[in-house]
Amino acid sequence: MNQNEKIEKLIEMLLAEMPEYAQQAELFGQDQESRRRLLRSLMNVRPPMPLSSKFKALEDDVLCEQKKERGIVYADALVPTRANPRIVLWKGDITRLHVDAIVNAANSALLGCFVPCHGCIDNAIHSAAGLELREECDKLMKAQGYPEKTGQAKITRGYNLPA
Repeated sequence: MNQNEKIEKLIEMLLAEMPEYAQQAELFGQDQESRRRLLRSLMNVRPPMPLSSKFKALEDDVLCEQKKERGIVYADALVPTRANPRIVLWKGDITRLHVDAIVNAANSALLGCFVPCHGCIDNAIHSAAGLELREECDKLMKAQGYPEKTGQAKITRGYNLPA
């Protein structure tokens, strides 16, 4: 199965779970970029719930390929500032960084913003990591029992992020 076929299969699986989005899905074009955008939109609006092993494997394949296409930025290749050799300033897509960890400026639910293709960093991270991140964050928040306070943090796996 090629990348486009994998994307179509993921879209089909998501629409089977969320048939209420079928009509909006028809508004997207059939070109590769439109299909990727539809997939991301469906990922952004999917509520946290268990994922099938088939979906996880397919999503991992698609997101790993997209990670290769975007390229990975390795932290050890970045140049430190003159003022402090322990500090590196870098401007770019945080989801491309191969570092020990990245910090998400998430909402208090830690689940992404649920707005299709919204340009916030929260959705960018959740889209690049995959739906397993949302599932893990949901489990953490349910165990905690209350919204995350501003300035606090949780540690999760990076899933399909290079971090």
